[in-house]
Amino acid sequence: MQSEVRVPVRGTHVLPDPGPPTRSRAGADAVAVLHRAARELMGHLPELTDRILAELRDREPAYRAALEADHDRLWQEVHDSLRNNVSSFFHPRESRAAARRCSWEIGASGAERGLPLDTLLHAFRIGGALVWDDLLEHTARRSAEDVRLLVHIAADVWNFVDEQCRMVADAHHHVERTLAWRRENQVRLMTAALLDGTARVADLPEVAAALVLPESGSYAVLAVAGGPRAGSRNAGPGPLPAPPGHRVLWHPGPTGAAGPAGPGGAAAPPAGPGVPVAAVPGPDRSGAGDPGGESAACHGIVLLGEEGTAGLAAALAPPPGVRVGVSSPVQGLAALGDARRLADTALHCCPREGGTVRLEDRLPAALVLSSPGLGGALAERVLGPLRRLEPGDRDMLLETLTVWLECDGSAPRAASRLYCHRNTVLNRLRRCEQLTGRSLARPADLVELSLALQAARLLHR
Repeated sequence: MQSEVRVPVRGTHVLPDPGPPTRSRAGADAVAVLHRAARELMGHLPELTDRILAELRDREPAYRAALEADHDRLWQEVHDSLRNNVSSFFHPRESRAAARRCSWEIGASGAERGLPLDTLLHAFRIGGALVWDDLLEHTARRSAEDVRLLVHIAADVWNFVDEQCRMVADAHHHVERTLAWRRENQVRLMTAALLDGTARVADLPEVAAALVLPESGSYAVLAVAGGPRAGSRNAGPGPLPAPPGHRVLWHPGPTGAAGPAGPGGAAAPPAGPGVPVAAVPGPDRSGAGDPGGESAACHGIVLLGEEGTAGLAAALAPPPGVRVGVSSPVQGLAALGDARRLADTALHCCPREGGTVRLEDRLPAALVLSSPGLGGALAERVLGPLRRLEPGDRDMLLETLTVWLECDGSAPRAASRLYCHRNTVLNRLRRCEQLTGRSLARPADLVELSLALQAARLLHR
């Protein structure tokens, strides 16, 4: 089993030891020629560094821009790489770990600067070709026979270059994953602060820029519950399919994040203006008790277009069993904490079997839910006499009263739904009036009865 050299890179990463170098098939004479040529080349590294940078400036536009921005740093980076790599040709045991560490640093710093991996690998190929040319040139000055010997060791030289390229690629991929996770985590934290209403006003311009959203736009918040939990193995990119004409981005929340390569993968870039942006799953913070029994809801921030919340609600297509609450519109990112609470309230107005509820369509119910204590007191005060009846009698009267209200006060329509005669409905309603002391012909009493029924249904009281 191969050992492991624990070389910390950028604080945390450890480079695995690839084992001893591949045994060369070249003879001792060829190896000796390589050693002599490499030692001579060590005295010309500054000139070789200049030539490599000139080649990169001419052949790689990305490096051209990087050289203009920070020439001295790149010069030193290439020079250090040459020093470690060339010395590895005649002191492999002493220099190989340093060469690999240097190549890793180049791959990591390149990823941090935004240099494409192909550009970095091409740079190593260019450097390898120039080093090989110089080795041949230094050898040719001494002996043509030595050049023929050196050719026998070309495969070893290029295998070494390939090893450094693999190190660069591994470092680049590692840092890219880390940076992607950091960006996703930053977006997650910013979005959570907006939804909690804890984002500082002074930070809003930075948050708006990071999320690619206007600071003062018109927004709504979605609250989603039911169905597969966001972040679970069976969950897709979010708990809802993307509505037609919209792009929805669902970011995994605390339960789904597992580091740079977590189950949710790297977050996609935030959507542009006019496009809904989904946010983080987290604990249900409404404080009103979830009628569907879920202990967590997923919240989404939506930048509204001209269609407003009506168009958004119409475009949503939640799967069976998924409940969606749509808040009223609010102005600006600073108001998203209020919108999240409104969305939670709308979510609790959803029927248990699922569906979409827009808060603006359920304001009386929202009023009851906004103060559960008062709602419960109202339900007990108005409906208490009915609740104290025998269960069969109680349920029959409450159902009749509810259906009659849903039928806009029409006894024939209520009778049709209840499969009974119109007079039966009227008799039951009169009994409700007698027990509650409220008249269904008096508007104030009718409002009280309607709110009490909603409170009993929504608060399970």
